[in-house]
Amino acid sequence: MTQHGNGRRAAARVGIDVGGTFTDFVLRTDGEGPGRRAVHHKEPSTPHDPALAVARGLRALLAEAGLDAADLAGITHGTTIGLNAIIQRRGARIALAVTEGYRDILEIGRSRMPSSFDLHAAREEPLVPRDRVVEIPARLDPGGAPARVPDDAELARAAERLAATGADAAALVVLHGHTDPAFEAGLAARLAPLLPGLPLVSSAAVWPEVREYERALVACLNAYIQPLMSRYFDRLEELLAEIGVRAPVYIAASNGGSLSLAAARERPIETVLSGPAAGVTAATRLGAAAGTERIITFDMGGTSSDIAVAVGGEPEFATRTTIGGLPLVLPVVAVGAIGAGGGSVVRVDEHGVLKVGPESAGADPGPVSYGRGGGRPTVTDCYLTTGVIGAGTFLGGRMPLDAAAARDALAAVAAGSGLPGESRDGVDGALRAADGALRIATAGMAVELQKTLAQRGLDPAEFTLVPFGGAGPTHAALLAEEVGVADILIPAAAATFCAAGAAEADLRRDFARSLRRPLDAEGAARLGDILADLAAQARAWLDGQGGEPAAEPVLTRAADMSYVGQAHEIRVPVTAGDGAPLAADALAEAFHAEHERLYGFRDTGAPIRIGTARLAITAPRPVAPAAPVPPGGGRPAPLGHRTVLLRGESVRAARFDRAALGAGDTLAGPAIVEQTDTTVLVPPGWTAAVDPTGNLRLTRTRP
Repeated sequence: MTQHGNGRRAAARVGIDVGGTFTDFVLRTDGEGPGRRAVHHKEPSTPHDPALAVARGLRALLAEAGLDAADLAGITHGTTIGLNAIIQRRGARIALAVTEGYRDILEIGRSRMPSSFDLHAAREEPLVPRDRVVEIPARLDPGGAPARVPDDAELARAAERLAATGADAAALVVLHGHTDPAFEAGLAARLAPLLPGLPLVSSAAVWPEVREYERALVACLNAYIQPLMSRYFDRLEELLAEIGVRAPVYIAASNGGSLSLAAARERPIETVLSGPAAGVTAATRLGAAAGTERIITFDMGGTSSDIAVAVGGEPEFATRTTIGGLPLVLPVVAVGAIGAGGGSVVRVDEHGVLKVGPESAGADPGPVSYGRGGGRPTVTDCYLTTGVIGAGTFLGGRMPLDAAAARDALAAVAAGSGLPGESRDGVDGALRAADGALRIATAGMAVELQKTLAQRGLDPAEFTLVPFGGAGPTHAALLAEEVGVADILIPAAAATFCAAGAAEADLRRDFARSLRRPLDAEGAARLGDILADLAAQARAWLDGQGGEPAAEPVLTRAADMSYVGQAHEIRVPVTAGDGAPLAADALAEAFHAEHERLYGFRDTGAPIRIGTARLAITAPRPVAPAAPVPPGGGRPAPLGHRTVLLRGESVRAARFDRAALGAGDTLAGPAIVEQTDTTVLVPPGWTAAVDPTGNLRLTRTRP
């Protein structure tokens, strides 16, 4: 049992991130000095039963930490199970009840999707086929007044048609339902007894925002993954109970916060981007602690690579994103996929062109070098073949790799792509294929990253790259050189960083309600009333999360506004507190100022419209500062050297053990820094230095 110096038990929290290849764990205690600890663990994922890897890894983590399950104060779990179900279209069989005349709401969608200019773009198939859409005689007018209310006989007929679809779950959407969420909730309550065993979710209860198609889609997505997620949560609770866990379990959310397991069961759609979001919030905290407030996060795992941007110490949020080709209008940390992961397959297409991804070998069978039956080489096999990672030091030596098998697989790729197989200056076909694949992967990532930054008017040279995930530190310098970033900050335990972010995730939920009114005295008053109502809902939600005592909550208010006639709105902070009257003039000036900042002009004579009121509640978890690491000797001696092929050139790289590096230690590239969960590549022209808390900072010294 870990204890503080005064004898009080140290609370231990666990963060878990389930990935496609590995499931990551971080255990942290809140002790002071020796009592403050962080224990990290990686467990191969079990795609057929993801909760099994969670249970196995948690047992190993507790054993390594010398703790019992009873010592845990809380567990926060990030997962992409729901996201993968949406992308792979393996969710539940669902039905949709919708206002009469709107049966084709999902078929029509938005006529400009997915692209107005791509003649080859294919539309995504609707989640609910037309034969499982049932019309009901229910409708609100644009002001929220009931225009049509079904009687009991009409509801009974609708329920009979819904039951006949054979659906596992259903969603309910009423035209203009966002104007009065209670109306849809009442209809759902009347339908529920007529549909025993069929979960029914109201769209306004999930997200009461204007635009019927998007609101209907959010409700359908929630219903689509709810049975799958409920089964997973049941299995998770069962296995955790076998271990003896009695601590509250939280699920990381797409907005960078977390919510209780019960809340996640009800609204699993809020968890679809939970793993990547947790890593971004942790990276933002890390950057702020290191005095770096303009960061690009680079999360490279086994399946894909994701990026996000944080400016001013706050991650960028989006209220509109796309998952599996479908629009999602919930607030999420703005994370974008930019390319391959360590498990991405290296292949030759039908034209003999070398390609990387998008298919991944995953955890089973995994890369060829894992020796689990995989026959197609991956990015990890390329790292091994080029010498970037060592066969005997992978995962701290716990998982030896088969270098010969990786070379043979890459030699076959080289033959298929027409690369010469003979050795020249020690570089044969397998090495050429591996080096070429890494260059291709890097170029693809760079294009997507530069596009993302250009859309925001940002210069990559002004940012620090914060890489994490199992392959992030390995590939970071290659990507940085390609895009012109000269500063890299690598966390001490980068491979389990998303799990660390989950362990520290605040309780958070976002609320919204559209009102679509002119910004005048009456509109400002109505906005104030809605924000007060959302604040009451938020506090009630927080009270229901249970478990650990939370810090004093923080309420953040905003309103989406536009000039009348504009198609889209911009977010404007609202600083008034509960019960304080909102002044229309002050709101108008705040909107004008934000519009001018974004677009370079204001139109003080144009009328303004309030679109949607937004409120977020956050209950911060206490986060102990990182413990300092012992000072080093300045210039550490290498463990040895290894030949590494980088961009077609063989270099002799010094090898270092990161665990042996102390604060203030510096080293110059070319170098390889090995640790139990990842490998850091320091190319020629870069230096690396250890900061006081153990982060490794890479700086480019020459182009």
